[in-house]
Amino acid sequence: MKNTALTHIHESLGAKMVPFAGFNMPVQYEGVNAEHETVRNGVGVFDVSHMGEFLLSGENALALIQKVTSNDASVLEIGRAQYSCLPNNEGGIVDDLIVYRMKENQYLLVVNASNIEKDWNWISSHNDLGVDMRNLSDEYSLLAIQGPKAVEAMQSLTPTDLAAIKYYHFEVAPFAGIENVIISATGYTGSGGFEIYCKNEDAEHIWNKVFETGASFGIKPIGLAARDTLRLEMGFCLYGNDINDTTSPLEAGLGWITKFTKDFVNSENLKKQKEAGVTRKLVGFELTERGIPRHDYEIVDADGNNIGIVTSGTMAPSLGKGIGLGYVKTEFSAIDSPIFIQIRNNKVAAKVVKLPFYKK
Repeated sequence: MKNTALTHIHESLGAKMVPFAGFNMPVQYEGVNAEHETVRNGVGVFDVSHMGEFLLSGENALALIQKVTSNDASVLEIGRAQYSCLPNNEGGIVDDLIVYRMKENQYLLVVNASNIEKDWNWISSHNDLGVDMRNLSDEYSLLAIQGPKAVEAMQSLTPTDLAAIKYYHFEVAPFAGIENVIISATGYTGSGGFEIYCKNEDAEHIWNKVFETGASFGIKPIGLAARDTLRLEMGFCLYGNDINDTTSPLEAGLGWITKFTKDFVNSENLKKQKEAGVTRKLVGFELTERGIPRHDYEIVDADGNNIGIVTSGTMAPSLGKGIGLGYVKTEFSAIDSPIFIQIRNNKVAAKVVKLPFYKK
């Protein structure tokens, strides 16, 4: 089990630790609901140093990224980031990721912790372009400082105007006295804030400064369980649950990051799928009766016939109702379509709703 540079701090704070993607990670501190509300209304900090980072450099770096990712990275200016995915040859998704344009011919790819080796091997297998690839995953830590008070709470730690960094933009700047920190206006919560990339040896210093400076704003450490409820209220996909090697980006509602203005891995087949139409779609739903949907619960119609499967589900802390994501046959995917979730022996009524579930 790997540790992050901050594992000893989480343990000293009494976090409940669990194995996650090969790492010893904090799942919660004071409780999921309280931590969830801290991020929705104030500011909280996640240690997400288990994520992977690959640095691609050289004159063909963009060409390689264009070949292996579904989105169009040619539109990226230096200081901008883009959500994308790595399609496989079978119509599914190797992983979803964020592409950062660092310099003229240099890009940082941030991938899911559970897929670091898989993604590295996949991208390497397509690198016949002489692109210099470096796996920095074991060298870097990542803190997600999230919530509506994040900008105000952290501003004194950097000369960079945090409020001026637009969504999916970033700056490389001093932060908490450390040079060359990536300050990225990204996150997985839908409540604003930043993700801070730094070297492992600087992580503890930055963590301590963040909590010192944020104390008057009620800053708290947040575990992975609240990260999951926060992302689900936004309808954000989780790899391994809502998307995987067998789900097409078009079925998953990721047509907006699938750009057919270029050729990429399996683009021809995905284009055909778009033209023919998909037979199932990932939808958001909320229960109209009491209950909590869970991963792998069946979705059925009024007669009890199977029409799909729940991929993510929870009792939404901000909404006080059961919500979930799941794949259903396309004819049941329209907004307000009545569906039912099979919870043990009960058919619990639900309806398809527009995402995100949580609206500020």
